[in-house]
Amino acid sequence: MKEIAVINSVKGLDSFLGLEKKLFLHMYSFELEAAKMVLREMIELIIKRAGKHMILGVKYYYIQLTAVMGRKLHENQVPADKVMAFNIASVKVIETKMSDAQFLHCGDELVEFFVMVITERKKPSFGHQTVNKVIIFINDEIENHLTVEDVANYFKISTSHLSRIFREHTGVTLVEYLNIRKVEECQYFLRHTNKGISDISNSFHFCNQSYFTRIFKKYTGLTPKQFRDHQEYPNFTYSFPNENKAI
Repeated sequence: MKEIAVINSVKGLDSFLGLEKKLFLHMYSFELEAAKMVLREMIELIIKRAGKHMILGVKYYYIQLTAVMGRKLHENQVPADKVMAFNIASVKVIETKMSDAQFLHCGDELVEFFVMVITERKKPSFGHQTVNKVIIFINDEIENHLTVEDVANYFKISTSHLSRIFREHTGVTLVEYLNIRKVEECQYFLRHTNKGISDISNSFHFCNQSYFTRIFKKYTGLTPKQFRDHQEYPNFTYSFPNENKAI
């Protein structure tokens, strides 16, 4: 009887794991909508099996999925501290947004969050290796107080030379890119935490909240408060103007 119960409990597991594989393939290809649709198929299977405990069943799977996502990020050379931060933040999303009305939206946010982190690990392929290394360094260290001088000192080159080659190969200045990356990161804290706007501004070392608001609106089209209040507005994701010319 116990053996039969076990067999019945895992019936359909192959198709579920197949969908999970599809989910990650879509996320690795940055196909957000396709990934969300696959996750919804998976949730439907969980709901059928969980019955009246469907919300709890979906919640448990989200927590399990978060752990798998963390391992996948680590396999993609995401630093251990960022993986841990991802796991903690994802569990907070599940704990605060998981409800009868929002459980599908909660899954969408997990997909968006994973894709956002994996996008940062896309290896740049510009024709200058120092420029590529600088982009990776900034992506990893953006939450620290970085200046052009800090980056130049880290790579042991002059600020003028670094600024010249960076703009020449990427199409934007290094100062612009530092601000762009800060804006991209700030979006998570505005959307998924109750952290004050001034605290977020301070965390990313903007000189004051007014400057933060101006820079944030320049790239997203909204003030930080408007972005927080309008959850339906898509996240701003930057592409280098010279990206297609990268070698």
